[in-house]
This record gives sequence, structure tokens and C-alpha cells, in this order.
Amino acid sequence: MIGGDLNLWLAALAAVSVGTAAFALIARRRQPPHVPSAPASEKTGLSDGARDALLDQIPDPLVLVDHQARVIKANRAARALLPALQVHQPLSFALRHPDVLEALNNVIEAGGALTADFSQRIPVERQFEVQITVLDATGQPAKARPSILLFFRDLTAAWRIERMRADFVANASHELRTPLASILGFIETLQGPARNDPAARERFLAIMRDQAKRMTRLIDDLLSLARIEMRAHLPVTTAVDLNAVVTQVCRALEPLAQERSVTIAISGSEQPLRVLGDRDELVRVAENVIENAIKYGESGQKVEIELRQLDAIEGRMQAVELSVRDYGPGIASEHLPRLTERFYRVDPTASRQQGGTGLGLAIVKHIVNRHGGRLAIESERGRGTTVRIILPNQGRTAGAGCTA
Repeated sequence: MIGGDLNLWLAALAAVSVGTAAFALIARRRQPPHVPSAPASEKTGLSDGARDALLDQIPDPLVLVDHQARVIKANRAARALLPALQVHQPLSFALRHPDVLEALNNVIEAGGALTADFSQRIPVERQFEVQITVLDATGQPAKARPSILLFFRDLTAAWRIERMRADFVANASHELRTPLASILGFIETLQGPARNDPAARERFLAIMRDQAKRMTRLIDDLLSLARIEMRAHLPVTTAVDLNAVVTQVCRALEPLAQERSVTIAISGSEQPLRVLGDRDELVRVAENVIENAIKYGESGQKVEIELRQLDAIEGRMQAVELSVRDYGPGIASEHLPRLTERFYRVDPTASRQQGGTGLGLAIVKHIVNRHGGRLAIESERGRGTTVRIILPNQGRTAGAGCTA
């Protein structure tokens, strides 16, 4: 049983940030099983159940084992991580991870402290650093052997961020390297074999201009994404008429639609549909989804845009929905969950031919999240794609503040 005064128990809660140190103080005065614990009133005034409840408040998994690697105690987080944990049973019955068990055996034999990596792939992938420490046996009978604490430090968030960073750098480098290599190749050709060939020079310069524009678009999107992420924590407080935003974007994209023989049809409310938002960001959202529908749904020759008011139901506030539907080739279901990932493309070649950077829907997702909205993409092969954006309604009484 774990004992100690009230201050030591309160220190347990600090284990969230200070790791094993605080918990070591808690377990330091643990009585061996054969020695009766002093009454709670003589120590902390906490019952055994209260002490266990306090340990369960620590969000990181903690497991205490004896010198034979049998479980003495585990908090709620540890039991959730390792459901097969049983007191008085060997830890290896619940945790079958060679690196952790080897490190535990080394600590039992030689003392001190070691760390080991532990990963869990089911139900979701998680990464932990397990800190294994021999607890101080001061105050225990001479024959008592010290216990060993396993502290599971959850590194999942940091691991995911690092993986995203590595993927982002690799993808961005690749996206820039391809047009740069193309431009350099044409420059060398113009300086050499095509030095005196006017026709080749004009053709190559046109290609180089297109590649330079592609890099410019990529850099612009990267900077836009960075700015959006930097402002993600800032609330949006300005009333914006989404109807006016969509109308403006459709007018700007009309030449592109005419060039590709695509008809844009707008339906829905003609009244202002106001949301709280950043107008420039909402323009970017409408531009991305409508331009995608025109480019990738070109074969369907029609894009339908609908704006409508959604009533408050099931505890949700009123909202405004923007839906954009094309009648193009559609997208296979296995691609849908990944469409908002940075640089993810269903067809990389077609995307580059259309001038895409692979960042458009990632930008849309971040903006919608900042505005407290929802993004849904529905598609079926051969039947087109529908993108739905739902934003909380600002309310019809605040029209005086509308910027659109």
C-alpha cells in the first residue's frame, strides 16, 4: 500500500509534468504487504480508496512492480493502455514488448534508471517513452526490496508533429525541385544547342514561364497556410455576407469557366447570409472549392453552387451551408479521407497539369476549422463531387457590421 503525508499525495498530481520524481516521493514510504498500514487518520486522513482515486487523476500511465516484475499497482491510464494488467501478475502478461521488458530486467538486476521506446498500433498508433526507475527504499525494513516504477510518457503528439514536419519538408522540396530542374535544363539548352534557334527559344521560354508561375503558386500557398496557422487561435468577430463573397468569386472565375465551357449555376437565398469570419479567408475558401470544381469537373460542363440557411437542430446553432457540386469523373472512396492532407493528390500528373499545388484543400480545412465550421467531401466514381462547407450563422440582426 502506498503511504505518505498529504503533501506527497498532492505531489502525485505534478507527475503529469515532472515525470517520475513526484511519483517517487509518493511511493517512497510504501509499506511491504506483510506490514499493516497505519490508520489513515494517523497519516494523511486519506483512505486507500481516496489515494487510488488521486492516482487515477494522473493522465500518464503509471505502473509499480516488485523485484519479480509483478504488478503492485497501476493507475487508470495504465489500465486503459494495457487492459490485461492484473495486480500480483507478471507485467509481461499484459505488456509483450521486448525492449521494455529487457530494460525492466536490467533495472531489477543492476538498479538505476533506464528508458525504452514503446509503441501501440491498435486501436490507433501511439508512441511512448517508458521511464523505468528504482524507487528509494529508505524507511522500509532491511529485507524489503525496492519497487520499480514504469512511467509511460506519451510522445504521440510530438511524434506526429515531427512526422508531419518531415513529410512537409520532403514534399515541398520535391515540388520545388521539379520545376527548378526543368528551368535549369531549358536554360542550358538555350545557352547551347538552341542558342541561335528563335522558335526553340520562344517555346522554351514559355515553358520556363509556366514553371516559374507554378513555383510562385506553391510559395504563395505555403505562405498562406503558414499565416492561417499563425492566426488559428484568434477568434473571428466580423460579420461577412457569404452570399456576396460567393457572388464575387463566381464573377472572378467566369472567364476560366467560359474557357473550359463550364456553366456555373447559383441557387439558394438571395438575402444576405451572414457568418462571423475573416472575409479574405472566406474568399480563399470559395475560390479554392469553386475553381477545383471548374477544373476537375470540366468534363461535366456544369458546376452547381447552392447557399442555404440551416435551422438550429439537435442542439446545434443556426448555420449557413455552401455546397459546390461538379459532374466530373468523381473520386474513388479510398481517397476521400486524405484529400485535405498537404500535397496529397488523387492524380499527381493531372493536378500539376491543372496548376494545382496540392495545398488547396488543406488551406480550406484550416480556414473552416478556424471559423468553427465543418467541411465534408462527397464523391463517387462517374457521378461527380460535392464539397459542403457549413459555417455558424452570425444572425440576421447584425447586418450593420457586414463588410461584404
